[in-house]
Amino acid sequence: MTVAASTNGVAASVSPVRLARIRQNRKLIRWWLYGVCALILAMVVVGGATRLTESGLSITEWKPIHGVIPPLSEAEWEDELEKYRQIPEYQLINKGMSLEEFKFIFWWEWAHRLLGRFIGIAFFVPMLGFWAAGRIEPWLKPRLLIGLALGGLQGFVGWWMVASGLVERVDVSQYRLAVHLTLALIIFAYLFWIARRLVPLAEPEPEELARLAGLSRLFLGLVFLQMFLGGLVAGLNAGLTFNTWPLMDGRIVPDGLLVMQPVWLNFFENVMTVQFQHRMTAYLLVVIGLALAYSTFRVSRRAELRRAGAHLGGFVLLQAVFGILTLVWMVPLPVALLHQGFAVVVLAASIDYLAILKGAFPIRG
Repeated sequence: MTVAASTNGVAASVSPVRLARIRQNRKLIRWWLYGVCALILAMVVVGGATRLTESGLSITEWKPIHGVIPPLSEAEWEDELEKYRQIPEYQLINKGMSLEEFKFIFWWEWAHRLLGRFIGIAFFVPMLGFWAAGRIEPWLKPRLLIGLALGGLQGFVGWWMVASGLVERVDVSQYRLAVHLTLALIIFAYLFWIARRLVPLAEPEPEELARLAGLSRLFLGLVFLQMFLGGLVAGLNAGLTFNTWPLMDGRIVPDGLLVMQPVWLNFFENVMTVQFQHRMTAYLLVVIGLALAYSTFRVSRRAELRRAGAHLGGFVLLQAVFGILTLVWMVPLPVALLHQGFAVVVLAASIDYLAILKGAFPIRG
């Protein structure tokens, strides 16, 4: 006996026994991927704390294997501090730092790197187990290998970012920081997209796709843009300037946005312009997010898509509130980390919406 093609995208040649096994395997894999995504969210928050505590340059060497072991003796701690004393950040900003003060920033960076290693293990080892047990469908295998490659690339990008602050700068390049953050979010979105579409979702209705797909994709693109801009804000410490809202330097559109030459530099290196474009993109995201939520309730009859639309609209509005509080309170650590971490929640909501709109990955024979 075979199962006929259904609205859930099940091929006609799939037997009931095989269908049950595929769905069980998909459930295991998606919960594994949810766990990896949760770790990436934690990584983003810890990375934000590392940046805000100015800890990112405390470890001046890249040791992917040996670096998992922290200093274990007073002599080893002194050796790490001596290496830190050679870079501009120490010489120009932290000169005279005590060993205890150094340990504080060291532990933040060490925890950040350790969590990155743990994420790699949490992805690779279960993937090997699922692969060996025959639980991964053939079409899914290359997608998981792409995820593994992206994780490896992120490790190189992280060191590329740190290296930018070890010679001529007292902090890391805002360009490299924004790339590092954005790549982490791309990996999160990629894995979460796979996980959400392994859920037995209903097939989309043609009217839903026609009227909601474009706006939802625009929203997702703007979320990525906004997070990249947030990386520039963090890299330039732009959140510590112009700490008023809704006015900025006494105006809605302040003077001095394009004072640098060539003009394009303002969008990446002018503190005022970088913060201004982050503000404006936030307003645009709120408008589009609320419009998408409203349109969803008008167009769709599916409860799951309506729920996703409500989450998306509510989360983006709440994130704007967190951003305003971070700004006007001059970037207190707990609120700033909430703002950065909740940005990943907004990203997850936008991926969830698109996954439900598109439906589950088809089950093939």
